[in-house]
Amino acid sequence: MVTSGSLSNFRHLAKKIICVGRNYGDNIITLGKSIPQKPLLFLKSTNSIIGEEGKIQIPYGCNDLYQEVELAVIIGKKGYKIEKKDANNFVGGYTVALDMTANDFLNEAKKEREPWFLAKSFDTSCVIGPFISKDQIKNPQNIELFCKVNGKLRQKCNTNHMIFDIPTLISYISQYSTLEIGDILLTGTPSGISNVVSGDEIEFGLTNICKSKIFVA
Repeated sequence: MVTSGSLSNFRHLAKKIICVGRNYGDNIITLGKSIPQKPLLFLKSTNSIIGEEGKIQIPYGCNDLYQEVELAVIIGKKGYKIEKKDANNFVGGYTVALDMTANDFLNEAKKEREPWFLAKSFDTSCVIGPFISKDQIKNPQNIELFCKVNGKLRQKCNTNHMIFDIPTLISYISQYSTLEIGDILLTGTPSGISNVVSGDEIEFGLTNICKSKIFVA
């Protein structure tokens, strides 16, 4: 396990960003989808990462950009075929993230049964907050996510509503893909995702732990 000091530079260490879809029951109901029997996974490229010092760029041709707040896990130890009971040993820290989604691109991709790359992995589509050391979050399955757009609350939910908890996700993913130091795992978003436009201010965070702010260019 690397030290928290080393992991604070996780944005530059990450080799992959693994994302989980449909991991909150309320969001599944909103989407009119069925509860998945196993984690629904997709990837973002590392060039999608941006901190709050930048601005979210709306991808060319997108007319329906959505914000999705998520708890992110930072992997602190390389692992493959990890058992669920050991999964916590591979967590190096946490952060809060926005999975920005070109929703019109996503709907078209689903309709045509095409990959989600343009919808989910455009530049600035993964907004990352500050590094949070593992000892600052005693129970990651009992913290509150929130997201406001222009001061209006859009998303608020406790992580205890996840369908697949963090140990389950780490174990499942590692059966197929080696998790490496600095890799980022986005654990899913609750209901309240909505359209954002140029000039919007997005404030997002973990209640009583951290908050970040970014603008849409």
